[in-house]
Amino acid sequence: MIDPRLREFCTDRQWELLEAVDETGSYRKAAAKLGVNERTLTRSVAAVKKRAAAHGLAPGHFNEGVAPGYRMGKVTVHRVNGETVQTWERQLPEQDQEALQAAIEAVTADLPRLKPIEAPAHTLDQLCNLYTITDFHMGMLAWHKEGGADWDVKIAERTLIGCFEQMVMSSPKARVAIVNQLGDFLHSDGLLPLTPTSHHVLDQDGRFSKIVEATIKLLRRVVDIALMRHEQVIVIMAEGNHDMASSVWLRQLFRAIYENEPRVTVNTSELPYYVHQHGEVMLAFHHGHLKKNDQLPLLFAAQFPTIWGATTKRFAHTGHRHHVEEREHSGMTVIQHPTLAARDAYAARGGWIADRQASAITYHAKFGQVSRVTVSPEMLEAA
Repeated sequence: MIDPRLREFCTDRQWELLEAVDETGSYRKAAAKLGVNERTLTRSVAAVKKRAAAHGLAPGHFNEGVAPGYRMGKVTVHRVNGETVQTWERQLPEQDQEALQAAIEAVTADLPRLKPIEAPAHTLDQLCNLYTITDFHMGMLAWHKEGGADWDVKIAERTLIGCFEQMVMSSPKARVAIVNQLGDFLHSDGLLPLTPTSHHVLDQDGRFSKIVEATIKLLRRVVDIALMRHEQVIVIMAEGNHDMASSVWLRQLFRAIYENEPRVTVNTSELPYYVHQHGEVMLAFHHGHLKKNDQLPLLFAAQFPTIWGATTKRFAHTGHRHHVEEREHSGMTVIQHPTLAARDAYAARGGWIADRQASAITYHAKFGQVSRVTVSPEMLEAA
């Protein structure tokens, strides 16, 4: 009943349980022999099979049925004269409910809370501060011997709070702030440490539940910092290629968190293209995984013609490629933002090198960009 190749994915105790099932021929008899609860035994075996399936071993499931921890995706059938000759099945990782449960628990937990946040007494009406965080890869595990710097959940928390506070305090006291979380905030998108579409294996710092909880606490803190400095805060939780599903629950979750806070607006667009009009200035946002930079002006002009026609200064903000690029196209400047995160093994081995930084850009309602503040993790270390 039990494939011996599962041994490498078991603890000693789990292997003892599996051997008992193999010897007795049933879960019920194995549980009785070992004096354990049958449900405990079946859950333990299921956990082993799920772990093995994540590494490509799923005995009996690739020919018939779906591997543990996966769901059936695309099925291609080759027929000749009406008879099936070959079948190709694509099985995809499940989006487990554990992530959603972790999100709910993080919101309702007994967290240290700030006092009720009052609007600042004086702000500059014509200004809007754009605080961009992109490709933060929360939950990634990086080693300085490979990529030049360490990265884990704790380091990520310290880095973002320190850099965000520096950006806020060094920027003008604008009436409006946009917290532009531009995608790939989470390194992985579910219980299995894989990219959602290509299924590349990722280096992950612990359980996904731990990463979800830290993400929500961290982003709540960022929004609250912005609220203390600005009269109105607009929140964007953009879709990235690493966190396609997680961006959905992040948008809905933050809308629920701040539904009683009239000074916070969460952009809940179902399309991965987001806009805000600030006077005569159009601000557009896309992670960069679906469209190249030079394609964005025409896309935003077609998708949002009313805002395009009502503005004279237009800026698109994108990420995804982890390095800086800024170029004027027809009627719109496209700004590609870098990351604050360290390089993981994949990036280091691929030879991709970029400065780690984040920027706060201030826009005037009539004149467009008027100032910029740039911060880096090295500035925190120097302080």
